[in-house]
Amino acid sequence: MTKTMKGIVSSVAVASMLLFTGCGDNKEETKTAEAKPAAEKFVLKFSHVVSPNTPKGKAADYFEKRLEELSEGRIDVQVYPSSQLYKDNAVLKALKLDSVQMAAPSFSKFGKIVPQLALFDLPFLFKDVDHLHRVQDGEVGQKLKDMVTDKGYVALSFWDNGFKQLSSSSKPLILPEDAEGQKFRIMSSKVLEAQFHAVGANPQMMPFSEVYSGLQQGVIDGQENTNSNIFTKKFHEVQKYLTVTNHGYLGYLVVMSQKFWNSLPADLQEDVKQAMNDATQKEREFAAQLNNEQFGLIKEYAEKTGKLEIINLNDEQKDAWRNAVSKIYPEFYDANSIGEDLIKGALATE
Repeated sequence: MTKTMKGIVSSVAVASMLLFTGCGDNKEETKTAEAKPAAEKFVLKFSHVVSPNTPKGKAADYFEKRLEELSEGRIDVQVYPSSQLYKDNAVLKALKLDSVQMAAPSFSKFGKIVPQLALFDLPFLFKDVDHLHRVQDGEVGQKLKDMVTDKGYVALSFWDNGFKQLSSSSKPLILPEDAEGQKFRIMSSKVLEAQFHAVGANPQMMPFSEVYSGLQQGVIDGQENTNSNIFTKKFHEVQKYLTVTNHGYLGYLVVMSQKFWNSLPADLQEDVKQAMNDATQKEREFAAQLNNEQFGLIKEYAEKTGKLEIINLNDEQKDAWRNAVSKIYPEFYDANSIGEDLIKGALATE
């Protein structure tokens, strides 16, 4: 065989080896691709009614980033603030239909579904914010979440708005008898009706959007709300007296579509739980910070204008309010209302 022929044979042999080697690699790659299909991805629409710069809005955005990080992009969280998709009175139906996958309505929106959530309306039930969070994170809170879950949702966590204060344009609210005869705006709640009746006041149900004009025009004498609600809606500018009572609580319950939850594999369900736990801690920090900051701005307004008197109750005065309104608790012992076990369980939570 000539030198030239040897070279040709050698080249053909090398080419054949490369060809066979290449074919073998492609088969292995194909097998690997078939063995590891692309992970299924999910879209989670989170609808809420407040602006992005509120505690709930900021916590929803935090949840989005945290869950996408934990799930490595397998869950695409899309937050829709400011009622872009649904208002709170429509979102629970949308969750049932899986038209939206997550929401955080106020407790009052669950009134007809789980009336036991009115537990949080009871005045002076919680000693302070730490006691409140122990109740929410403990046995009583779990019982309430289980009740909501039994109604076809997945109840995930409680989020704060804050503790409520009392205000009036009629007279300073220092002792319970000072409320007698005054008209106070309330949201729809049998507990809040009983609370004001207990001190001889007249509760008036009124939409939140009408409270400012109601106070300004004297249709109502006073109202109860968190510092952040009072400041952002400028209620302090149409009231003469603000009493720091921390008597009641406003909050939200974060719920998920049961259909969506059941569609998630177990590992992603765990990611949702972890992201929600992290977001809840952040939301509580955001709420405390905002209420403190905006109470500071209310105090600045009071000092600059002299148009608002801020009243801080001493222990004796606060006890007088607590004793006057806590008498309503037995009215809600019935299991179809709040339930004696839940009320006493909250009081006994250490």
